[in-house]
Amino acid sequence: MSKNLVIVESPTKAKTITKFLGSDFDIQSSFGHVRDLPASKMGVDIEKNFEPQYVVPTRARKNVNALKTKAAKAACVYFATDEDREGEAISWHLAEILQLPKDKTKRIAFHEITKEAIDNALKNPRAIDLNLVNAQQARRILDRLVGYELSPFLWKKLYKGLSAGRVQSVAVRLIVEREREIQAFKAEEFWTIEALFSKDGQNFTAALYKVDGKKLEKLEIKNKELADKILKALENNKFKVVSVEIKDKKRNPYPPFTTSTLQQAANNVLGFSAKQTMLLAQQLYETGYITYMRTDSFNLADKFLNEAGDFIKQEFGADYAERKVYKSKQKGAQEAHEAIRPTEANNTPEKIQDKLDAKQLKLYDLIWRRAIASQMKSAIISQTSADINNENDKFTFRATGSQIKFLGWLKVLPDKATENLLPNLHNNDLLETKEIKSNQHFTEPPPRYTEASLVKAMEEKGIGRPSTYAPTISTIIERKYIEKEERKLKPTEIGMLVNDLLVKHFEKIVDYAFTAKMEEDLDEVAEGKKEWQPLIAEFYKPFKKNLMQKETEISKQDFIKETTDEKCDKCGKDMVVKMGRYGKFLACSGFPECRNIKSLRKEGELDDSQKIDEKCPECGSALQMKRGRFGKFIGCSNYPTCKYIKKEKKGTGITCPLCNKGEIVAKRSRRGKTFYACDQYPNCKNAYWSKPTGEKCPNCQSLLVMGAKETVQCSNKECGYKVK
Repeated sequence: MSKNLVIVESPTKAKTITKFLGSDFDIQSSFGHVRDLPASKMGVDIEKNFEPQYVVPTRARKNVNALKTKAAKAACVYFATDEDREGEAISWHLAEILQLPKDKTKRIAFHEITKEAIDNALKNPRAIDLNLVNAQQARRILDRLVGYELSPFLWKKLYKGLSAGRVQSVAVRLIVEREREIQAFKAEEFWTIEALFSKDGQNFTAALYKVDGKKLEKLEIKNKELADKILKALENNKFKVVSVEIKDKKRNPYPPFTTSTLQQAANNVLGFSAKQTMLLAQQLYETGYITYMRTDSFNLADKFLNEAGDFIKQEFGADYAERKVYKSKQKGAQEAHEAIRPTEANNTPEKIQDKLDAKQLKLYDLIWRRAIASQMKSAIISQTSADINNENDKFTFRATGSQIKFLGWLKVLPDKATENLLPNLHNNDLLETKEIKSNQHFTEPPPRYTEASLVKAMEEKGIGRPSTYAPTISTIIERKYIEKEERKLKPTEIGMLVNDLLVKHFEKIVDYAFTAKMEEDLDEVAEGKKEWQPLIAEFYKPFKKNLMQKETEISKQDFIKETTDEKCDKCGKDMVVKMGRYGKFLACSGFPECRNIKSLRKEGELDDSQKIDEKCPECGSALQMKRGRFGKFIGCSNYPTCKYIKKEKKGTGITCPLCNKGEIVAKRSRRGKTFYACDQYPNCKNAYWSKPTGEKCPNCQSLLVMGAKETVQCSNKECGYKVK
């Protein structure tokens, strides 16, 4: 008797599904896409209404042939790929390749890999949704047209090897514009006045809030002179409480995760990149622990809502459970029917920890807690606000305190809600003044994007969709347009140069509103409201016309000054400015006979630090400053004959608290990530992923390190100490 053939994308998914289906089914993997546009040419026939010319990649041919053989013998073929545009396209490509009668093929879809979900899908097969397929084809062809047409243009005008992408270029623009805001920022000085009061032996702080009944603006105390004048006026004053307000405030739980919010939280809380987060989420999905991870919906299945409610009542009591329904504010949220959640509410992280590796468990724990917390009652926090006046009522200080009256969802998902208890204050209470001081501050520039904040910005502007955030960020880093500096995204010189060219000459390609409108148009294709070929034609014709015009208008000299007054110190010929993967550099005009190169300062001036008065300890040649993948380094000028690289110790001045001998120094991992470790390695293996401050935790005496969002936190994860 012939078996039913079920085809999924990955071997892991196939292995998990096998556990739920009987011997009547043969589950096989397509190993991702089985057809794609060719790698060696554009593969789009523009004259024939943008007809794609799909090919089976070499890597997929053996597996495709095996699937053809199995499909020919099968009683029925089920396409069980993911229910999004990519998954629908894979099913369509499989159907096109296998060429089976329609009554022999069925499309099934599910959002979690559980027996109940799979059995339900088998009972309710459907046809392949060609609208979803066309939306995927349209995106793929649009991106191919931009890449294959615009990349060679960049090669000619800047340097060979560059590439441009429709969504990637907009993401680069966001980062470049933020960097220019930072560069243009001018810090402003301002001061604050803080008092330390005491009542019944309990000290508490209060900040100067009003002067003559008028609320102080942030920058109102502009300098030390003004601050000192206020301090002088407050000398020997008596202070009393003039008003106390106590009110309860609800803190509502967060909704369950979508793709975007999961990437943001995993980056902020766990330090995972968007790419790493999606890889781990894919593994959790394919092994049956979470629902599908590419979604922009907040919806949760009734089955899970019931399970979560029962679990919360059993574990924490009925007072903690509250069934909640969340609605997405994201325009066009339709990629999947559910938020990201555990497949079973009772699968606590502790229950399945032996089945997951450390990183999978961390991400699962985050997902499980967020989903369970979303079905719990709001936390209730009592907030106290006390105004304190000096003796002539000219100056008003304000003290604020908070106390958690009911934990609610914070019982499962601890957040930043911390208690700050004030003494029991009443009107007309006289206070003891311990200290009044002024503090100097400076306004700070906007922060560089992290992967989390970039994903949030892209989502807010409608750039990309859940499936595109991670590959977009990964691509612009791999192309060296962006680099990471202490987890922050910083544009490289070449990234800024490419961005400036595109903004000036291909405005629509990097226009936020235009890119968001294109996403909306693709959504309408997915909904069957628009045809995909006219959409591409509407974009391509003006794009191509502009490209041909710019081919003649723009020259390389518009972006790079070719000649300099510098002479080559090896052969005497003129040095010229060239562009490489790491930005501009000086090269000998006698290339290839003379291969002498020099680095440039940011302003295009010669970098004298390239010449180092030091000899190579291995071959005796001069050492010189060079620039590599991870920035500047000192290496032998006789490269590649001699590959000596000087190891420079980047000290922090902090003594290692573990061995009390070594110094904590900055190092790089094999993947280029900066970390901090004892210089006595391997005798001492003490290390930190974040930069230590040199101070010790007041709770456990471990070193404090720099945290996310301008925080300082304890390096001992079990401690949990964190301050702004």
